[in-house]
Amino acid sequence: MLQGLLRNLRRLGSSRTGRRIEFIKAEVVALRRQMAATTELLGRIECRRVAGLPDHSPLREAEFRVHSQFGDDGIIQYLFSRIPAVRSFVEFGVEDYTEANTRFLLVHDDWRGLILDGRPDLDTVVSAQGLPMLHDLAIRSAFITAENINELLHGAGFSGEIGLLSVDIDGNDYWVWKAITCVDPQVVVIEYNAVFGSDRAITIPYAPDFTRQAAHHSWLYFGASLRALCRLAETKGYAFVGCNSAGNNAYFVRKDLASPFTILTPEDGFADSRFRESRDEQGRMNRLSGPARLAAIAHLPVLDLDTDTIRPLRDLAS
Repeated sequence: MLQGLLRNLRRLGSSRTGRRIEFIKAEVVALRRQMAATTELLGRIECRRVAGLPDHSPLREAEFRVHSQFGDDGIIQYLFSRIPAVRSFVEFGVEDYTEANTRFLLVHDDWRGLILDGRPDLDTVVSAQGLPMLHDLAIRSAFITAENINELLHGAGFSGEIGLLSVDIDGNDYWVWKAITCVDPQVVVIEYNAVFGSDRAITIPYAPDFTRQAAHHSWLYFGASLRALCRLAETKGYAFVGCNSAGNNAYFVRKDLASPFTILTPEDGFADSRFRESRDEQGRMNRLSGPARLAAIAHLPVLDLDTDTIRPLRDLAS
């Protein structure tokens, strides 16, 4: 009898604990929805603010963040407050899409979009957020190269003029943008490597299987300098209009749409990054900053676009 009573008490306690856990889970979900709604509301208020900025305002004055990692949501809203937008986007290098340059366009402005990333479960994790059910969002898992990017875009139904192209693959960014021909974006936002400085047009040499993690233990060796991207943009018919203040994304507007914005040189528009995300040889965060970041990768090869030669970074970067 005593043993039966103890079993019943344990069951009762377990049942109460289970109900409490379920209650807490429900409260957390409700709180997250509340916070998301509040953040979206603040984003809508900020949209009105940036739309009221004068033409030729510095991009940093437009910055605000809803879903972007830094202030890019605001910059994008500012640019498209001056451009008759084609309401579609392509973004690749999105991880799980919780932080992305295009998510605010999707949920706030109801743009049509395509996201791509190398993670095989991309569709599962994004679908779990409810986005493909509520919005016109195509999702593709793929390791992006210069050779396959046009096929991936065209195969997903994206060709011709689009509003925004966002490129952030921590590696062959320069080469992939150079290869893109099947879409004609009004605006391009692309990651640059501030560690490479502003004076030289340099990029990592192209390797289809490049990954930032494998290329060097520091994770600092990737991408292209701002000057290299500005030079590529010029050949594609784009004007450089600035960087975000975090020092990782550069913005280019197609020249036929660029009159409301100040066109900058790489020197004038360069923003240095303050990231301290480097690793040591054991993979531990060592948070290098300043010149120590460049010193860590100075021996590695880069392509000098001025001479079309591959040389150690130490010979080129300033």
